[in-house]
Amino acid sequence: MVNKTGYFVISLDFELMWGVRDNVTKQTYGQHILGVQTVIPKLLSCFHKYQINATFATVGFLFIKDKNELFSSLPATLPNYKELRLSPYGSYLEQEIGTNDLDDKYHYGLPLLQLIQQSPGQEIATHTFSHYYCLEEGQTIEDFKNDLQSALHISKRRNINIESIIFPRNQVNQSYLKICSDAGITCYRDNEKSWIYDARNSKNERYYRRLIRIMDAYLNLSGHHCYSSQYMSRSIPYNIASSRFLRPYSKRLKWLEWLRLKRITNSMTHAAKNNLTYHLWWHPHNFGINQDENFAFLEKVLKHYQELNVKYSFTSITMKDLSKELSDAKNK
Repeated sequence: MVNKTGYFVISLDFELMWGVRDNVTKQTYGQHILGVQTVIPKLLSCFHKYQINATFATVGFLFIKDKNELFSSLPATLPNYKELRLSPYGSYLEQEIGTNDLDDKYHYGLPLLQLIQQSPGQEIATHTFSHYYCLEEGQTIEDFKNDLQSALHISKRRNINIESIIFPRNQVNQSYLKICSDAGITCYRDNEKSWIYDARNSKNERYYRRLIRIMDAYLNLSGHHCYSSQYMSRSIPYNIASSRFLRPYSKRLKWLEWLRLKRITNSMTHAAKNNLTYHLWWHPHNFGINQDENFAFLEKVLKHYQELNVKYSFTSITMKDLSKELSDAKNK
């Protein structure tokens, strides 16, 4: 099976406070989270302008309309993480969560989710129900299964059919993939094929790996990370691996913006010329501050996509639709 065209995949990890609550507070990071209220409409407008089909992997809590529904939608079993701060349950749910999105825009996201749902060409995927950590000590495969079931249940209540999953903190647990396929998940986003991107839990992560990843965002240290159909379709769920995390604008490193852009566009061109897939991802809250700079950078990336689309038929596609393409090609 050989790609007949190159594909451009964009996925976003839509989390709000659920994705960062174990590391930051409203006081230290709140402006990034509140900024998502304007980031999502801007992203949808930008994607429409440049004809981009994107995948929004959304934490299940964001499908919830109010606190009563939240408590009635919890999984049958809860993860018993060894590090207690990793769990969003217990005192955090009791003390930190407001009644609904009118008084708590840090934890509720249904109005934004409905905007995505109403936007043509956009996919809503799961980011697990509770921003679940699949490699952390204490949680079990049964806990994950119940978490996923809760995520799929609440999505169906909103008339959304989930076919793709993105694992929080990129903690891809290979042992859990069969649970996903049994639940109807057809694809997931794995990490780049390099030791600096190998999935690890928080205990085993190392500062030097983070430092090298930052350097890799500006200089090609680890390769283009563009993928062929043969690599992605080895088994179900299909592995639509990451190529690059779109790091947000940094005032400290603004003098290196041209390198950051070149790192991305060079790899996109490599994918387009060789009929490979390039997968760019980030979180909406990464654009929560410095929005002018972040969106100006994104537009440069998307303008380059349009040039590649005209010249090489490089095609924007969601994870779900790419998995269908892979399946159709495999079954021919």
